[in-house]
Amino acid sequence: MFLNLDEVFRIMEQLADVTLRRLLDNEGFDLDPGLQEPSQITKRDLEARAQNEFFRAFFRLPRREKLHAVLDCSLWTPFSRCHTAGRMFTSDSYICFASKEAGCCKVILPLREVVSVEKMEDTSLLPNPIVVSVRSKTAFQFIELTERDSLLESLLARLRQVHADQPVHSDTARDGDLTSPVFHSTSVCSDHRFGRTEMVSSQNSEEREKEMSPQLHREALVAGFRRSGSQSPDSRLSREQIKLRLWNDHFVEYGRTVCMFRTEKIRKLVAMGIPESLRGKLWLLFSDAVTDLASHPGYYGNLVEESMGKCCLVTEEIERDLHRSLPEHPAFQNETGIAALRRVLTAYAHRNPRIGYCQSMNILTSLLLLYAEEEEAFWLLVAVCERMLPDYFNHRVIGAQVDQSVFEELIKEQLPELAEHMRDLSALASISLSWFLTLFLSIMPLESAVNVVDCFFYDGIKAIFQLGLAVLEANAEDLCSSKDDSQALMVLSRFLDHIKNEDSPGPPLSSHHAFFSDDQEPCPMTDIADLIRDSYEKFGDQSVAQIERMRCKHRIRVLQGHEDTTKQNVLRVVIPEVSVLPEDLEELYDLFKREHMMSCYWEQPRPVALRHDPSRPYAEQYRIDARQFARLFQLVSPWTCGAHTEILAERTFRLLDENMDHLIEFKAFVSCLDIMYNGEMNEKIKLLYRLHIPPALTENDRDSQSPLKNPLLSTSRPLVIGKSNGDTVDYQKQLKQMIKDLAKEKDKTEKELPKMSQREFIQFCKTLYSMFHEDPEENDLYQAIATVTTLLLQIGEVGQRGSSSGSCSQEGGEEPQASAPSPEQDSVFADTHNGKSPQEAQAFPEEAQGGWTVSLEHILASLLTEQSLVNFFEKPLDIKSKLENAKINQYSLKTCEMSRQSQPELKLSSP
Repeated sequence: MFLNLDEVFRIMEQLADVTLRRLLDNEGFDLDPGLQEPSQITKRDLEARAQNEFFRAFFRLPRREKLHAVLDCSLWTPFSRCHTAGRMFTSDSYICFASKEAGCCKVILPLREVVSVEKMEDTSLLPNPIVVSVRSKTAFQFIELTERDSLLESLLARLRQVHADQPVHSDTARDGDLTSPVFHSTSVCSDHRFGRTEMVSSQNSEEREKEMSPQLHREALVAGFRRSGSQSPDSRLSREQIKLRLWNDHFVEYGRTVCMFRTEKIRKLVAMGIPESLRGKLWLLFSDAVTDLASHPGYYGNLVEESMGKCCLVTEEIERDLHRSLPEHPAFQNETGIAALRRVLTAYAHRNPRIGYCQSMNILTSLLLLYAEEEEAFWLLVAVCERMLPDYFNHRVIGAQVDQSVFEELIKEQLPELAEHMRDLSALASISLSWFLTLFLSIMPLESAVNVVDCFFYDGIKAIFQLGLAVLEANAEDLCSSKDDSQALMVLSRFLDHIKNEDSPGPPLSSHHAFFSDDQEPCPMTDIADLIRDSYEKFGDQSVAQIERMRCKHRIRVLQGHEDTTKQNVLRVVIPEVSVLPEDLEELYDLFKREHMMSCYWEQPRPVALRHDPSRPYAEQYRIDARQFARLFQLVSPWTCGAHTEILAERTFRLLDENMDHLIEFKAFVSCLDIMYNGEMNEKIKLLYRLHIPPALTENDRDSQSPLKNPLLSTSRPLVIGKSNGDTVDYQKQLKQMIKDLAKEKDKTEKELPKMSQREFIQFCKTLYSMFHEDPEENDLYQAIATVTTLLLQIGEVGQRGSSSGSCSQEGGEEPQASAPSPEQDSVFADTHNGKSPQEAQAFPEEAQGGWTVSLEHILASLLTEQSLVNFFEKPLDIKSKLENAKINQYSLKTCEMSRQSQPELKLSSP
């Protein structure tokens, strides 16, 4: 039951989003099991999916996580010394909490970190409490939980499953450094009740991994340059030490592991810039890459060993971009940094071939390697590509384009004056693409951009949206006075290039991002901390739910825009090669794509990846199989032959399927229809001829072996044909002259087609008879085709006798036997010939038929002798009426076919 119009619209929007992503975005979309059957989708299913997506986006969890329960509760927050009201979210591998007051408190508890889940005594002060203990010796107390017993049972079952699937491993290598007690929530806990044996074996396996993979870089690249740099105490180093002290104080109060309390206070610390010594570790915690790292010991080392040394298109692209990745930083001016970057990018491409490698991944990975160990950088890259920036790094960068579109809407809402001046915001959108793809790394000095990345790992894409708005607001006056897009680009480039980081402990790196000349006035410097603070204060009110809602709306538009572009490019390629009018061609494209869509949506299994491949040329992106082609052929082909139509469609499909992959693209489909509707008579006859010889006609063709006894095809008839007016026409002289003329013209043909055997000719005649059925001139056409058929049968026999005479004279001058059948053998469709069995006739068709053949030239010349046949093939055909009927009947034809397919199943299931 829908209660209001907004709810109806939201449901429609969700359905459109599911449909478009399912059909058009199969690169990165996995449909929920509950939505697999379209006819069974309910409002509850859609709401569950929306809630699931919000849960994953809000806590930035893997796509595979499935939400199990959402419960109102309160969590004891020691920093505020009270219980904070909020909601608990439980999924396959996580227990999460979010306060009802936005930004007050958020907690993420991976089940692999949980030691126990226990029920406490129920009291008036602590109603329905449970305590979740984690390995960092912290306990989280939840109260006011309804259905506590069933929740506890469910959590314990999943806890046992998680610890069975992901045994807890000790990472003794990480226990030594100072800052790491904060982060190795995966370290040893002596009283842990799970996985004692696995911890010992893990230590041994990690030692073996280090021995086997000595090439892996075991520290952040920036660490070497920090040690070799200046150590003199100056104001920058003292500011770094102050920030480090603030963070350590925060850890004492709010927690040191991935299970820490995440509050507004930590957001303010992040906005100030994370200390360099903590940066990589905190990125791991904020993105939850630390859980992946701990859950997959040895995984990265194995990937490196498997992937290194292999050469393919992806590795070539990676090699081209290695020396373009932060070239200004000394860490990537030597082989150590380049080799680590190569290993991480190649290993990720090996892990996820669907993404492989995309430009801008090299820039992001370079930064990760500066502040994280090589294996940590790999898992951070996994978190960014697969969770934090979904669908960004694929062939069409759908995710980045969606966020660009969302950014345009935010500009209209938050900066209406700028939006009013720049009515076409597509220019700003094109400028901002690199902001999203590289997180400002490519257009801002590195020491400043790294602070932006700090905010991104804590707040996700929201941080990039609000910073982009802050940049535009700071330059609104200059942008409004700019004369064109190039001037606006220059304004933004100069501003971004002059953003400094006063707190950076290292020396500033040279930058080459801005486009300005020396005669311009110097641009004032802007401190990154001030810019980030302004972005939070002025534009930080966007919630994850609002962003996800806008993403859903704009994803529909972006995907539809891609489809419109694909359609325009296909038509641009096909229009010059056919005579079909552009508006009719557009209708044909829609029918072709709709046929593909209906099959993908209704049929199980749906091999979408085989049919819709965005990496293919535009005209080949959508392809249909034989069954889909048969339905379209029935709807739009002018050559309808009653019951014979389906057989003709099968042969047409085999003819068009030149690469024999059992799929054809739109261009081939339209080229064939163009001949049927707009071709000259000789082109139409040539197409029909090709449909009745291999590869279109096969030995196993289901109609090719069926007998057809028809007196009109008798070869015993004389070549003197009676006409209705009493005249007679003697074709003997015409026949002899025709064969001579054809022999002279034979060498002039562009490419000679194989001659047609008698069996193939019989099928050709059957098709012609079927095509003439219900035509207004049906009787005249039947008489004409009977005449032509008799003529062609005699032509074939003349050629056969000539061949037989030549061979007999060479072998001893034997008298040739007459090949004309007796009245008892009147059927030329018989399966036996000259006493041979059907099997022998099939295995040796030429021998079985005694060399009887006719050529395309014979058939064309014979057909031209009958004016009624010429009129039939040259009459104009109206494709528009066919298209109108096809649009109406395409859906009903599909449903009728599905109902026919379901009837045998019902019969089988009935007693």
